[in-house]
Amino acid sequence: MTQQGFDTEYDYDLFVIGAGSGGVRAARMSAGFGAKVAIAESRYLGGTCVNVGCVPKKLFSYAAHYREDFNDAKGFGWSSAVEPIDWPTLRDNKTREIERLNGIYGNLLSNAGVELLNGHASFVDAHTLSVDGKKYTAKRILIAVGGWPFIPDIPGREFAISSNEVFYLDTLPKHAVVVGGGYIATEFAGILHGLGVEVDQIYRRDLFLRGFDMEMREQLAEEMRNKGVKLRFNENVTAIEKEGDRYRLSLENGESMLTDQVLYATGRKPLLEGLGLENTGVRLNDKGYIAVDETFQTSEPSVYAVGDVTGGMELTPVALAEGMNLAKRLYKGESKLVDYNFIPTAIFSQPNLATVGYSEEEARDKFTDIAVFTSRFTHLKHTLSGNKTKTLLKLIVDKASDKVVGAHMLGDEAGEIIQGLAVAIKAGATKADFDSTIGIHPTVAEEFVTMREASR
Repeated sequence: MTQQGFDTEYDYDLFVIGAGSGGVRAARMSAGFGAKVAIAESRYLGGTCVNVGCVPKKLFSYAAHYREDFNDAKGFGWSSAVEPIDWPTLRDNKTREIERLNGIYGNLLSNAGVELLNGHASFVDAHTLSVDGKKYTAKRILIAVGGWPFIPDIPGREFAISSNEVFYLDTLPKHAVVVGGGYIATEFAGILHGLGVEVDQIYRRDLFLRGFDMEMREQLAEEMRNKGVKLRFNENVTAIEKEGDRYRLSLENGESMLTDQVLYATGRKPLLEGLGLENTGVRLNDKGYIAVDETFQTSEPSVYAVGDVTGGMELTPVALAEGMNLAKRLYKGESKLVDYNFIPTAIFSQPNLATVGYSEEEARDKFTDIAVFTSRFTHLKHTLSGNKTKTLLKLIVDKASDKVVGAHMLGDEAGEIIQGLAVAIKAGATKADFDSTIGIHPTVAEEFVTMREASR
């Protein structure tokens, strides 16, 4: 094992600010390579993903599916009344699971030999940090503080909640307005509706999930409308007023509407307030994120940054990969860069949407000639359930190389299926490879290896 840069001049070889996914991974790996490491966290171990992001959201997504599953069961001979959800049971069971995970993260750090400091860290200079008034020095410092929900500065913004608070509501509202058109807004529109809440989703553009494949976006909008979510595109909220126990929203079109809860999911900003960056040479880019090079080094040579705070792909596995890559680079002597090509992702909407590679629109811009294969059908399960939801699969092929450069799915367990395809596509699988693969019958996934005729 090689050791690079260990120095007794400082209290630590590496000091990490933020115990989220990227920070914990970098701290653990670095300590495992022999570095003396400390990590400071002022809020909760595991960061956004564990506490108010991926994990509790997925648990709520599971819960939201049950009402539809109960209804689907009737076609299979099962009959039971669908009672309203016991919200406190779901909320509190979720919280207990998150607290368990917090403990696991603490143990992971402790077992790796990382010193955990509970408190807010801020820069004194490029090698010195203050944690609640006590100073520590480090040869290198890693910023992994992530982001924080952004609510626009409109009159009445104090009446809105963000994705941080939605996991801890005292009661479920009868009606909710979800503002936004990204992952979080679209997921929670479906989750709340599945839990029995009437939902309006408001988005200022003409269609949500900008950047995803257009055909998949349009199909998801159709499915959500069919399930009962009211989608209000090309609309925006201009003000929120308290009206008794409810809230009146003023809209750009001059109309207004009443609701019991307003959830804003209009993006996240890097959590830089109180970090003391002005005491360093760290620069921000034009969007307000910490500017880093391909090795995650900032404009201050001793300071690095990974994860959402850098404005890249705001996905937990990406932060994990970046944290691991940095640790190996600094303390194991490896020089390989993180490969951001063909990163799969899923939106746990109702139904799920998952994707890897290029959308049809991106592929047409990048490649001279492409073939698009699609399959839209009723899931075998729903031939008896009577559920009208459609499954949509899509492959994008670069005709010159025959390589599959994009795979998209809208339907049950889309994330599970696309994760497997991501390995093949990352490895350079061709359409001929897909065609020569024998499917598992009867499954949805087999459709990906039986699409023989291009749709266009």
